[in-house]
Amino acid sequence: MAKRRARDTRYKNKPGTRRMRFRILLVFGFVILGCIGLTAQIIRLNKVKGDNYTKRMLAQQSHTSNAIPYKRGDIVDTNGNKLATSVKVYNLFLDPAAILKDKKYLQPTKDALENVFGISGSDVDKILKDNPTSRYYLMKEYGKLDKDIVTKMEKLQDKDENIRGIHFEEEYKREYPYSTVACDVIGFCTDTNSGTWGIENTYNDMLNGTNGRQFGYYDSELNLVKTIKAATNGYTVKSTIDVNVQGIMEQHIQKFMKNTGAKKIACLLMNPNTGGIVAMGSNSVYNLNDPRNLSVAYTQEEISAMSEEEQLKALNELWRNYCISDSYEPGSTFKPITVAACLDEGKANQKSTYVCDGGQQVADRYIKCVANRYGGHGALSLGQALMVSCNDVMMQISAKLGKEKFLDYMDAFGIGRKTGIDLPGEATGTVFNNDTMHSTQLATSSFGQSQTVTMVQMAAAFSAIVNGGNYYRPHVVEEVSSESGAVIQSEDDAVESKVITEKTSRLLRKFLLATVEEGTANPASVKGYKVGGKTGTAEKIPRGQGKYLVSFIGCVPANNPKLVVYTVIDEPNVEDQAHSTYATEFTSSLLKDILPMLEIYPSGKKSDITKASKLKLPSTAKSNLDEEAPEGGYSDSSYGVAQKAADDEEGDTGMNN
Repeated sequence: MAKRRARDTRYKNKPGTRRMRFRILLVFGFVILGCIGLTAQIIRLNKVKGDNYTKRMLAQQSHTSNAIPYKRGDIVDTNGNKLATSVKVYNLFLDPAAILKDKKYLQPTKDALENVFGISGSDVDKILKDNPTSRYYLMKEYGKLDKDIVTKMEKLQDKDENIRGIHFEEEYKREYPYSTVACDVIGFCTDTNSGTWGIENTYNDMLNGTNGRQFGYYDSELNLVKTIKAATNGYTVKSTIDVNVQGIMEQHIQKFMKNTGAKKIACLLMNPNTGGIVAMGSNSVYNLNDPRNLSVAYTQEEISAMSEEEQLKALNELWRNYCISDSYEPGSTFKPITVAACLDEGKANQKSTYVCDGGQQVADRYIKCVANRYGGHGALSLGQALMVSCNDVMMQISAKLGKEKFLDYMDAFGIGRKTGIDLPGEATGTVFNNDTMHSTQLATSSFGQSQTVTMVQMAAAFSAIVNGGNYYRPHVVEEVSSESGAVIQSEDDAVESKVITEKTSRLLRKFLLATVEEGTANPASVKGYKVGGKTGTAEKIPRGQGKYLVSFIGCVPANNPKLVVYTVIDEPNVEDQAHSTYATEFTSSLLKDILPMLEIYPSGKKSDITKASKLKLPSTAKSNLDEEAPEGGYSDSSYGVAQKAADDEEGDTGMNN
């Protein structure tokens, strides 16, 4: 032990060791003094200039920046009833960092979430554990909430300041108050405000607006300054559709489907003096608030058996607007176009007499008239020929007109080209041109066979025939306006073209009235009203299978038309489909209900039109002779039916009503 102390004493007393210790202590002392000086300087600077530094720092910091969603514009009907609108909804999101900032916030916040939304405390704990520093956690299962539930939460927050980190963000949800009504016209839009089908698609850019933004920052005086750039909402689109008339029309369609049924029934109502569509629809309807729900057309078993591709195809068929997207052979409803063209060109007149002997030899083919089996209609005036739907006379007058003029009038009436209606998916139909139309094709085309049209084409053409000869572009929107009511865009109802003279139009109105009063379209009559129109019964391709498309196109009042109506029934569910009476009776029943709604009232007067001479025609169980041998074929899309039908032997002998 004594030896160890001696060694330690010698070690401590060495000069090098003492100097090393001194240096270490000196360095340590300088470090301590430096820290003390730095701390003093920081304290001094903070005391003297701290507020300035803090202000400068905060002024440079940007705070939360939130988008303010715009409201997509409303779609309203012609009377201002909302067909599509956007309502404000709320999405729940949490601020986990704020909830975890103090233990006293946790339980009150969890209790509030369970009380209002039924979110369990364990679920909240998991969210907080997984996202402890997050300032934004979207509760996806609690989106699109209405104001009532948001208000309930806000009241709890007002009562207890320890409820923290529960917030709501605003957005808009698209709603369709009338559900299925006018679905083909309105269309729908996605959650991202992208219009799909209908007006929602065509006017998408005008319906959409621009998001605003809200953000805040601290100014140099430490005041929190909020800046708000308001959203610009979308425009309001006013449709030509009358939702009440549309609803009644759809009720009649569903009633027909229930009582008789058909592969397809469609109806279109148009104002002939503007081109505005008053109502348009078919038996294929879907819920605009749930457009991808196939259960409206298929059983759950059928849906389950479909592949994704098959389901998408089925949806597109469901959303398809038959009135503008499908084409077919019109049959005898086309005859007024032929008569109008020939009258306007002076190739026919109301005083001439035509003889129907049952058909015409055209080139190497004999094309029969409906009355062929009875030796023909005999002597007819032009008005009588239309009244009894004589193919023979149509072939005679169209031959005098010639194919060049015939094709010119087809184009002028909008046949074979898109009308330009403001809806997506319009078809063109299929017609002959100067190279493909020969004498046989001219003959069959004159009575509506071997060429295809769409419903909107026929309605627009017929409107020009009865309104004085003016062709208007069909349209479903009459006006677009801003929130302040300023008109942004308006349909001026300008005449697109003059197709026929007023004199020709006046004669056609007389002929069409006689056709309803005394001819094949009599079941379309409505007591107290002057209804003019024409029927059609088209045998579908392939021929000889007993499948028909029957139709009626008409106007009311016949002497001063305010409404054009066009009804098409594809394959009525009856054993004998070849009767246009299904279309005329449907139309008559519909008109009785809607005419007063449109302020079109009974005249109370007998027709001042000279009735055409009555012809003794054999009758059938359903209607008259003309129902028994219909004409034409049909196509579900615009393909080359025209040439095929012209080359088809049966196509040349099919008759019409």
